[in-house]
Amino acid sequence: MTPTVPPPRTPPPLPPEDGVAQWYEHELGWATAPAAAEGLPVRLLTGLRFDVLELPEDAGLAVLRRHAGLTAPVALRGRRMRLLVAAGSAEELPGLLDWLEWGDVALDLRAIGAGGRMTAPSPPGRTGRQGGGSPGDGSQGAAVWLRPPEPRHEVEPTLPAFAGLGCRGETPDLVRLVSTAATECHRAQLLRANSAHANAQPLAFS
Repeated sequence: MTPTVPPPRTPPPLPPEDGVAQWYEHELGWATAPAAAEGLPVRLLTGLRFDVLELPEDAGLAVLRRHAGLTAPVALRGRRMRLLVAAGSAEELPGLLDWLEWGDVALDLRAIGAGGRMTAPSPPGRTGRQGGGSPGDGSQGAAVWLRPPEPRHEVEPTLPAFAGLGCRGETPDLVRLVSTAATECHRAQLLRANSAHANAQPLAFS
C-alpha cells in the first residue's frame, strides 16, 4: 500500500497587526514598535525617518489648503491630523514657536519626535481593525491615510524641513509650515469659542 503523503501545509495567514507591521517595515523601511499586547494597533517609531506635527482636523485641513504643494504623507485619526515632517523637527518646535511669537499662546499644536509613537494607519487599499483606539491614546476612531506614503520611495525629500535641509520643489519649509499651522490652530480655537458662545446665548423673542 502506497503511503499517503500529506500535501504541503500552507502557512496560516498573518494576523492583521503582523501584516501591517511587515508592510511598513518591508515596503517603506519604517521601524515599528514591538506589540505591547495582542490586539493593539501597530505603532510607528517617530524620530528616525520622520517626526509628526499633530493638530486638530479643522486647522489641518486649512493648512493643506494653504500649502497645496505639500506632498508629505498626511494621516488622520479621529479629529486629529498628523503631518509628517523631517526628523528632528519636534525638538525645534518650542523655539520656533517662540521665534514666530506664538510661544505665549496656548495652541492645540504638538510634535512627536525621538522616542515617540504614532498609530500606524492601515496600508492603502486595506481594511481591518488596525488603527482603532487603545488605552492611553486620547484620539478615537481608525487611523487612515489622507495622503499615503509611496512604497519603495524615500519619504525624506517630501518632508518639510528647515530651508535647504531636504525640501525641494513646492514642499514648504518647516518655518512656513509651523507658522501656518499656528495661525490656523489659533483661528480654529477662536471659531470654536465664538460658536460655543453663540449657541449658549438665550433666544430673543419679540
